[in-house]
Amino acid sequence: MQRKVLLPYGERDYSYGERSNGVAPPCSSLQIASGALPIASDTGDVYLLFEENPRKGESVVRPFPAMLGDGQTVDLFRLYSAVRGKGGYRSVTAAGSWGLVAGETGLDASLGSALKLIYAQYLAAKKKEVKKETGLGLTYKKDDNFGEWYSEKEKDHIEGFAPEVAWVTKSGQSELEVPIAIRPTSETVMYPYYSKWIRGHRDLPLKLNQWCNVVRWEFSNPTPFIRSREFLWQEGHTAFATKSEADQEVLEILELYRRIYEEYLAVPVIKGRKSELEKFAGGLYTTSVEAFIPHAGRGIQGATSHCLGQNFAKMFQITFENENREKAMVWQNSWAYSTRTIGVLVMVHGDDKGLVLPPKVAAVQVIVVPVPYKDADTEAIFAACVSTVNTLTDAGLRAEADLRDNYSPGWKYSHWEMKGVPLRIEIGPKDLANRQVRIVRRDTGDKQDIPMDSLVDKVKEILASVQKTLFEKAKERRDQCIKKIFTWEEFVEALNEKKMILAPWCDEEEVEKDVKTRTKGEPGVAAAKTLCTPFDQPDLPEGTLCFASGKPAKKWTYWGRSY
Repeated sequence: MQRKVLLPYGERDYSYGERSNGVAPPCSSLQIASGALPIASDTGDVYLLFEENPRKGESVVRPFPAMLGDGQTVDLFRLYSAVRGKGGYRSVTAAGSWGLVAGETGLDASLGSALKLIYAQYLAAKKKEVKKETGLGLTYKKDDNFGEWYSEKEKDHIEGFAPEVAWVTKSGQSELEVPIAIRPTSETVMYPYYSKWIRGHRDLPLKLNQWCNVVRWEFSNPTPFIRSREFLWQEGHTAFATKSEADQEVLEILELYRRIYEEYLAVPVIKGRKSELEKFAGGLYTTSVEAFIPHAGRGIQGATSHCLGQNFAKMFQITFENENREKAMVWQNSWAYSTRTIGVLVMVHGDDKGLVLPPKVAAVQVIVVPVPYKDADTEAIFAACVSTVNTLTDAGLRAEADLRDNYSPGWKYSHWEMKGVPLRIEIGPKDLANRQVRIVRRDTGDKQDIPMDSLVDKVKEILASVQKTLFEKAKERRDQCIKKIFTWEEFVEALNEKKMILAPWCDEEEVEKDVKTRTKGEPGVAAAKTLCTPFDQPDLPEGTLCFASGKPAKKWTYWGRSY
């Protein structure tokens, strides 16, 4: 009985139970029964799918589409999921497609977990389904979805995100046959591509960055920007040939995040490593920059840089041929920061008047407001405001003029203070006569008159001072909230004082879990947890004991309540 065989490199004939045209079945121990396939008048051609490795003579099943007689595709992942690990012949149904899978009799252990041979037979269905290519190396029909594949492919990883995953179960009033997961992170979306793009050491390193929205639904009281269920973030995903390269990049990216917070947002952060309990699910280790909100008494994770090790490479078979022509797994990193940065900025610098924005990130650095008194030359004042804005913008500064005539100068002052613009320039009749302007700082409220001739240099100088002052004040407030302790009693006292606590710790997960349990207060009050173990470690005197367990301490770690 002759059937067509579809291989990645072309179509050939193959007879059941014997070789044909020199093409051997994937594994000689597989016995194909000629009567195994159902007989139907509308049966299309049956295709044998396998992929040979010419170097090793092995057969490796890949999740590529099986082309049927009418050019449609079979969802191989579903077939594989249904029959893997089962011996003998077994028929499975996958939305109108029938598959028969040969038993794995006589296979050696190294190949026993792989699907060796798939026979797929198309039975003419009454309903034609729309079938699409996901870009994941899989095909899916209208009842297939990312969530089902996600949970199958990435079980270890998803356990860490299980409480956060949002599932769509209804469409209008109709229950979905299969719930749809909304991604909390993009490893599962991106890494199937990596397994295709990376073949040899010359393909490495591979570095990609994307901006996208993700959804995490594990909490009941979201806070805008700080802890929102859906947020925009930047996430980078990289692959390297060696662990040392991956380790180096983890720290390089973390330093970039520190610079974003401290040099641009004027927010002091602490660089450190997350505990095993707090690290990224499925990763090797996680580093982070941690900020602190003094008036709330809570820490907040500013950004993270993860070394994923080779865990995800094993999940997604991301391999390459190294310089010695040996097959190896890549080393991977991922790193991200989100719109949470906006929330941190607002909470650290804001006051009762509204936002206080550092000049480096303010959309408008200088707002120019005309102050026309009664009987003043309004046109000349407005013209001076426009000229001032042009002078500043020509110098590379971000300046605007508020020339609306239906609002008073006082209303405009409050409006732009609320928006956090770092500097306000006021121009009135006296300023026009004296060829000067009045500059008012948003952070301190200080006022000074500046000659027009030295305006640009003076504005740049003041903006630099605002940036520096905001950081120094924020750091001073943060440092005043850090308390170093040695005992449990001191820890509880500092926690009640809303402090960021530096404590000696034995670095044991059970102890960390116990601290969380013992510090969980009434509903709405978060338990204490580790924030990070700082890279900059204070001296740990010999004989120092863990504050919580009384065991020998191994490191200093920051603790506190956190968003």
